[in-house]
Amino acid sequence: MPELPEVETIRRSLAPCIGATIAAVDVWQWQLRKPVDRRALRSVVGRRIDQLLRRGKYLLVGLSDEQVLLLHFGMSGTLRIAPPEAQREEHDHLQLVLGDGRRLVLNDPRRFGLVWAGKLEETEELAQLGPDALSDDFTPEYLYRSLRRFSRAIKNVLLDQRVVAGIGNIYANEALFVAGLRPGRPARRLTRADAARLHAALRTTLSEAIAAGGSSIADFHDGNGRPGYFQLCFRVYDREGEPCITCGRAIRRVILTGRSSFFCPRCQH
Repeated sequence: MPELPEVETIRRSLAPCIGATIAAVDVWQWQLRKPVDRRALRSVVGRRIDQLLRRGKYLLVGLSDEQVLLLHFGMSGTLRIAPPEAQREEHDHLQLVLGDGRRLVLNDPRRFGLVWAGKLEETEELAQLGPDALSDDFTPEYLYRSLRRFSRAIKNVLLDQRVVAGIGNIYANEALFVAGLRPGRPARRLTRADAARLHAALRTTLSEAIAAGGSSIADFHDGNGRPGYFQLCFRVYDREGEPCITCGRAIRRVILTGRSSFFCPRCQH
């Protein structure tokens, strides 16, 4: 968390900042997942925000002069629009002060986030990513061929950002239920029909979550402070022991590579 739907929700909520100029940068905590490059970050001052993009779980703030500000929110981060008079909150680590006085404030309680500034082609993180889960490059055939390379559990492959970017534990569990596939099933055993069904389930689940503003399990809010509501629609995630919405059997939980996986023993095979 935040996964693709939450980052997309943040991106859309920050649209009113497009066209604004960054007048100043204030940093209160330089030690995030990687130390923030002070010189690179200060180079964004005076640049205009031209566009807001997303790649997987990364938010890209496209700036004038072909610069980009890259953000990853780790386990608990978010970026909010704050008015000029707002007070600094606990776990606020940095802010971009806009020309009109508004501020874009990064809040990250667990400090697993990432902030990087520079040229887009120089971003090592993006170079390692597979196709975005909602992009045209992520096709049923691509998914099938990718799954055929692995003997490990399907869900673990879906969480590998080098295979497909943007999917995390919540939406992997949810999509596998929609597709009728158990999370521990070996990936290479999926047929083309299975992969096509899973591809459709991923697209549907992610789109539904974006429409609901993402999932606010703990402290997620969009750029305007609004929570998401997709957690009210969970079919299996975090529902161990509760009845399946389709057949009534109790949802089970297993641990795969240290992550909780939820499934219906009757509906998923």
